[in-house]
Amino acid sequence: MAKQGGKTKPSTKQKPPGNKKKKHKVINWHDYNEALKQRGSLDVWIEKGLAEGWVETPEGGKRKLGGQKKYSNLAITLTLQFGVIFHQRLRQTEGFVRSAFKAMSLFLPVPDFSTLSRRGSSVVVDLPRVPRDKVVVIMDSSGLKVFGEGEWKVRQHGYSKHRTWRKVHLDVAPDGEIRAAELTGNGRADSQVAPKLMAQETAAIEAIVGDGGYDRRTVYEAGLALRVKEFRIPPQKNAKVWFHGNRHAPPYPRDQNLRQIRKTSRKRWKEAINYHVRSISENVFFRLKTIFGDRLQARRFAQQTTETLIKLSVLNKMRLLGMPRTVVVA
Repeated sequence: MAKQGGKTKPSTKQKPPGNKKKKHKVINWHDYNEALKQRGSLDVWIEKGLAEGWVETPEGGKRKLGGQKKYSNLAITLTLQFGVIFHQRLRQTEGFVRSAFKAMSLFLPVPDFSTLSRRGSSVVVDLPRVPRDKVVVIMDSSGLKVFGEGEWKVRQHGYSKHRTWRKVHLDVAPDGEIRAAELTGNGRADSQVAPKLMAQETAAIEAIVGDGGYDRRTVYEAGLALRVKEFRIPPQKNAKVWFHGNRHAPPYPRDQNLRQIRKTSRKRWKEAINYHVRSISENVFFRLKTIFGDRLQARRFAQQTTETLIKLSVLNKMRLLGMPRTVVVA
């Protein structure tokens, strides 16, 4: 808006036609609607063969007189999973699972809230993943609040020193499946965590897609050690070639990207390599925060890691139930 003669004059500047946002239409509403309803079904989240692996058998086959039950990883993760899905604290989760088991005639003991809190620091959570021979991984990160003020208080009075965040780093496949995850403090750079994410991948990595934060030697060296063929990581705008001349070695992937950008343009280079597939990771973070919120309930880092991994495993299961398919309409 421009001011002229003390009045505000509307701006006549228009956006170029090439920047018009495309509209999409969902073409599988019936199937997607059924998948959304299944997310609230207890049968979907209770695994088969539950009774056999719920309580671990002590050595010798007999429990000492007065000894406590040793719950398996399955019992702890499934109980915590119910709390995540239905947005409940540990005490309410305990009561909910007891009631659900009673309604389903499952006569199994339920871990109490103190056991859930204690075991939450050491339980192993495996991300459900579809087996693949090779995969393109999209790396990205986002913040999760631990404790602090709400947005209204910050807008009115600013935030205090006690506002704390965690950073969740993800490897996502182009179809939206979460392949690897790592929770860190908010001071860890994306490039520092990237090698750990690569090490979690069970399939051969064909290409790595990431923003400029991954333009570091540690990322390239870790990828080359795993024989990654393609790096879709834009070099910084003031970047320089790392290796000049004949090195008696194949051209360095990062230098190849930089030379191609100089030869054409950054925009054309991104279009040629399909760099914009990176938006898939942003969609995953949007789903994570829309379904579960942007705040962690646990107070200790080990339990926060478990809580985050359980949320991500639930997202992968929801993806398998059904996802919307869209087509461009305009």
